[in-house]
Formats: sequence, structure tokens, C-alpha cells
Amino acid sequence: MKKFMDKDFLLTTSAAKKLYHEAAEGQPIFDYHCHLSPQEIAENRRFDNLAAIWLAGDHYKWRAMRANGVEERFITGNTGPYEKFIAWAETAPRLLGNPLYHWTHLELRRYFNIDDLLSGKSADTIWKTANEKLQKDAGLSVYGIFKKFNVYAVGTTDDPADSLEFHQKIAKDAKTKTKVLPSFRPDKALDISKADFAGYAATLGKSAGKTISSFKDMLDVLSARVDFFNKQGCRASDHDLEYAPFEPASDGSVDVSSAVWEKEATAIFDKVMSGGHASPREAEFYKTFVLCFLAGEYKKHGWAMQLHMSALRSVNSAALSQLGPNTGFDVIHDHPVAAKLARLLDAMNSRNGLPKTILYSLNPKDYYPLATIMGSFQSSEMPGKMQLGSAWWFLDNKDGMEQQIKLLASIGLLSRFVGMLTDSRSFLSYPRHEYFRRILCNIVGEWVDNGEVPADWPLLKDMIIDISFSNAASYFS
Repeated sequence: MKKFMDKDFLLTTSAAKKLYHEAAEGQPIFDYHCHLSPQEIAENRRFDNLAAIWLAGDHYKWRAMRANGVEERFITGNTGPYEKFIAWAETAPRLLGNPLYHWTHLELRRYFNIDDLLSGKSADTIWKTANEKLQKDAGLSVYGIFKKFNVYAVGTTDDPADSLEFHQKIAKDAKTKTKVLPSFRPDKALDISKADFAGYAATLGKSAGKTISSFKDMLDVLSARVDFFNKQGCRASDHDLEYAPFEPASDGSVDVSSAVWEKEATAIFDKVMSGGHASPREAEFYKTFVLCFLAGEYKKHGWAMQLHMSALRSVNSAALSQLGPNTGFDVIHDHPVAAKLARLLDAMNSRNGLPKTILYSLNPKDYYPLATIMGSFQSSEMPGKMQLGSAWWFLDNKDGMEQQIKLLASIGLLSRFVGMLTDSRSFLSYPRHEYFRRILCNIVGEWVDNGEVPADWPLLKDMIIDISFSNAASYFS
């Protein structure tokens, strides 16, 4: 029987142990997609207590606590931080088999040197020990955490209307060696069916110093904001899509670059800005056109385009009314993905406007379609131009990661994979990269032991280093 979470945690073969300890373990972290607050980074925030840094905004933990019957006042309510922490500590022993159990104890060990198992009994001691370190240890401020975990870069998630003032402050102050890069997230500019679209257009125009009164103005402003983000170091866009859109023009045309498409998109824009409502078909057509336009802008700057698909948002309407969005009530969507995604990428590619692209799905049923679709749009522009994104959100557990890694190896080139990201709002999430690397090394190590790949250590070591860090650093330039 192995000791819980020892130095060879998740590593079951000698080859896996060698690969992890000699290749993966010491690599820097390129966390190219996360939801960290640029303001908290710029202010080098030091958190007051373990609840503030560990529980605030963490939907994973909130969902687990609800499943354990914890009252909402101890989750998102106005009870004190200690009471919320106790509720989490009492939930922790119920998490066996859930990646949260592993992450929780990796985080206690890697940040606070606490080996105790979290429970109601150990909670008070852990609370006091961790809080003392948070108050006294300079290595637990934001910049200290970046240094401690050798974080080469993080990619935040930012609206096109954002001033990026905190990114500018981070760059100007130069108090951290970690690159803090904005990512362009234009969901509000594409969702023309939303009730606040006209108001958002006004906000977006103001950010660029221009009034948006026509569809051409909208495209000009979006292009200008891409230029602005690029100057602030942006290397990627990000899109939250229930499903990949593709709707032909009303005359059946699929040539996105044609005048017919722009004329129809203009008519839809004018209708909504005049107080009308876009039909579902019109909304999808508009999103198709603008997304293809933006893809061309991204390619001009060498950006990567990230498409996050198959999340169905805020399914609990009572909770949405009480708590608002992004509070832990999103689920996996089962919408068909292949046909429209293939047509969308083809439309971009046909006008020479398909940028580097990472395809993510929250539903593992989509992995084979995504992997085969991306293989149809690879290019000599660069190795691994089209990527199957890492196991995301509900899937970034051991089984989900293994499935994604093995499927990518079977259908594409695992050696070109850009690897793991946290997709997190928490500064305590960096051990997720360790978790991924251990799982990756164990898979490859088992292949070695089974004689499925050669025990060519230079070859294998280079591949593990590339997937852990180097591929992402190259991909995002």
C-alpha cells in the first residue's frame, strides 16, 4: 500500500517516476488561460485569511459544499470567513475520488507546508497555521506566489472595452518577472440577442473614443481594440460558445467575404440598434460573421483563438435570481458540435483568416469530432497550429485528463500539445499543473513499460518538457 500523496503520487512505474522527476517537475508554468484579477495582481495582493484566498469565487468548492448539504449562507452568504472555512473543512473528507480532495491537499502542502488531512477536527489548527503564513510570508503575496511556482506567464480574461490599466501598471512597475498578458474576450460584442447589446456597443465605442452608430463602426472599433490589446502584450482571444455557430446568408451563400453577408449583418445590426430584436437565426448569422471577421484580425497579429464550447449556463433560475451568474450553476451541454464547427473553420480558412486555434469542449463526447476536425485544418504555418484543448472545467480530473491525452495521442500529435491551464480565479491553483504533469508522465511511463514506445530517454524527456512548458511558450510567441 502506497502512502497517500507521497513524492511519487500518481506515478505507478519507474519510467513515469523518471520522466516526472527528471523532466516535468522543474519546468516553468505558462498558465495561458485563467480568470485571475489583474487588479489583484497589480496590487500584489496579500490575502487576509485562508477563506479569502481559497474559497472566494471557487465554483468547484461551492458545488461540493452544496452537494454536502451546506447552507448557502456558509458558501456565498454573509457569514464570517472562519465559519465558511469550517463548512469547507467538514466537506473535505466527503471528497474521496473527487479531484478537489487531491487539489486541496496539494495546495495545503505546496503553499503552507501543511501535511495534515483537512477535516472538521484539523480545521482550527490548519486555519491558524495557514493564516499566520499568509500574514508573515512574503512568498504568499501574489508576486511571491508567482515566484514560488516559477510562473513564466499568465493569460487573464478581459473584455474588449477594458482599459487594461492594471496590465499597464504591472508592466510599468516591473515588480514581477511573470508576464501578465491580457486575453481578448468579445462575447458581449457577438451576442446581439442580449437585451443590453446596444448599451454595450456604446461602452465599447467609448473605450475606443468613437461612437458606434453603424455596423462598420462596430467592426472598426473591434479592429482598433484588437490593435490596442496587441500593444499591451495580448497573444490570444477567448470565446465562450454554447456551440460553434454557422448560419448561411438568407440566400444560402456560405462565402463570408461576400457583400451579401456584410449587407445582411448590417441590416441585423441596424434593426437591433433601433430597438428591434434579432431572431435566433439572425443572431447566429451575426455571430458567424463577426467571429469570422475577428478571426482574420487575430491572424494578422499572430494570436491564438480559443473556442470554449458546450457549457450551458445558469440552469437554476432561482439561484440565478438570488446569486447572479457564475456562482456554480453551469452544466455540460450536449449540443451537436461537428457540422457547424467544421463549416465555421472552413469559412475562416477559405478567406485565409484562420488563426492558430485551440478547441475546447466541456463534453467529452466531442473529443473525437474536435480532434478529427482540427486535423483537417493543420498547416505548415507552424507545427500544431490547431489544438485540442486540455480537459476543461468538469473534465480536469484524472479520468478526464487521461481521456483527453490518450485521444489526442491517438488522433493527432501529443508531442505538439500546448498542455495544461488552470482556468481558475484562485492564486492557489498552480498545483493543478503538477497534477496534470504527473498524469501525463504516468501515461507515457506506462507506454514505456508496456513496450508501446521506446525507452529513448532523450526523446521522451524532450516531449515531456515541450508539453509541460516549451510548446505553450512557442505557440503563444
